[in-house]
Order: sequence, then C-alpha cells, then structure tokens
Amino acid sequence: MKYAISLVLGLLVGAVVFVLGLYLNPFSGQATVSPLAVTSERVIDLSFSAVPGDGILYTDHGETVVTPHPERIAELWEPAVHETSVYVTKVESSRGDFAGIGIKFSSESEQTAIVKGDAIANSAWHIYLPGQGTLLIDQTENFWSYIRGVVIPARTSAGDNWVGSFHAITTNGPGSLGTARVTGGSGLFDGMTSESVEALTARGYSANSGPVSIDGNLTIEFTELAAASE
Repeated sequence: MKYAISLVLGLLVGAVVFVLGLYLNPFSGQATVSPLAVTSERVIDLSFSAVPGDGILYTDHGETVVTPHPERIAELWEPAVHETSVYVTKVESSRGDFAGIGIKFSSESEQTAIVKGDAIANSAWHIYLPGQGTLLIDQTENFWSYIRGVVIPARTSAGDNWVGSFHAITTNGPGSLGTARVTGGSGLFDGMTSESVEALTARGYSANSGPVSIDGNLTIEFTELAAASE
C-alpha cells in the first residue's frame, strides 16, 4: 500500500514539475523585435484589430470560445477545413488611416509540439491596398508565447480574464530569419518577392469569449523591384 501511494505521489509530482518546466521554460520565448527592424529597404506597416468581433468577418469550426461574426455566418465544419479559421478585416497605415482590406486564412499545423514550446499555425494573408495593388503573405506562426502569457493566465484567474501588456512576433517562418514569404500580385507589387513579419500586442483577453483588446501589425519589406515600378 505504501509503495502504491509513493508511486502515485511520485507520478503527480513528476507531472507538476513537467508542466511547470514547460510553462516557465525561458528558452521557449519568442522575439519581440522584428527581424526587419534593420532592413535597408523601405517597409509598409499595416495595423489591424485582432479582436474577431471588430472585423468584417470571422468564422472557424465552431468549437472555440470565439463567436463567428457576423451572426448566422457558416461555420467551417467540413473535414477539409475543420481546423481552419478565416478573418476579414480592414487594415490601417502607420498613421491610422484606412489602407485596405486583409483576408487571413489560418489552420493548425502538424508541427505543433507543446512540449517544445511550439503551437504552430500555417497562415496566409491576401492584402488588397486600393491604388497600390495586392499582396500574398505566406507564413508559419508560433502562438505558444501568446498562449503562455495571455490565454493560460486568463483561464486560471478567478475572474476568467487577463488584463496586462503583452507583445510578441508570431511569425517564425518559412524564411531563414523567421520571416514570412511575400509575393506581389498586382499594381506596385507586381513581380515583387520580399519578407514580412506579424506581431500581436494584447491588453485584454476573456477565457469565455476570447480576445478583448488585441492589435495586430504586419511589417512588409518594400523591395527595390517594387519601388522601381512606381
């Protein structure tokens, strides 16, 4: 009997130590400074609200705490897109002016490995900037830092919410420097290939309804090829 009790206690202690080690692991953090901060090329900064209810449209498979928006929009329950979300939002310039429309498709990745601090999503942005052109941004993102710093504290708090200050770069590839791949589609960006990074800045999150106050930012390198076509 004593042996059995000792074994159970040992397993419980081991599990607690493992979870704490994963949660507190200082090597599983993410960058807070953009890899493009030192680029010699011009950059385009686009900001947007990452709160689904603030956007034009949001839908997923219907099994998250986030409510699809607007009401009665179809959920993505079909097997081929079951783990995918779609977000349509306006994007603003660095001066806060309307710049265009962004459509983001995001899906869970098979590369996710929480024990390694990897909560990976494959995502793609289709950006339309009136008077300038269109862009496609292809990237992988790691949301573990966001989950650890925002989501878990919200779900473990007495009030089921988190309020604070959080900022991190979510993009972690496919570029060698952890940048996204950008392909120009039309207008000034026709023929352009460059890099981009996406970041999140959070101030409020509800365990019951999801993001409350979260802003996103896309920093896109504007290459010489695009500049030469102006």
